[in-house]
Amino acid sequence: MPTMDQIQPYTPLIVMAVNGLIAGWLAGLLFGGGGLIRNMIVGIIGAFVGGTLVRYDLLQLPPAVTNVTNAVPYGTQILISTIGAAIVIIIARFLGGR
Repeated sequence: MPTMDQIQPYTPLIVMAVNGLIAGWLAGLLFGGGGLIRNMIVGIIGAFVGGTLVRYDLLQLPPAVTNVTNAVPYGTQILISTIGAAIVIIIARFLGGR
């Protein structure tokens, strides 16, 4: 069984995968469709999209929202990833003609 020292380098990837799964699931609930793998892929891509939007100040959450989401572990990160996943789904449906 691996020790915590062996798992430590992979912790950000594990957190991102779980975060992506939650964000993709939430985006799937909002827009319908998908499955476990598709939701995870959309969520992980959405995490990168949302993170990039926040990094370049194109997406700013109001303080009232961040006060609520900061109370949940990784809450703001999941919200931003869900917004990014929603953007990915909208762009994919636009390009797919659906």
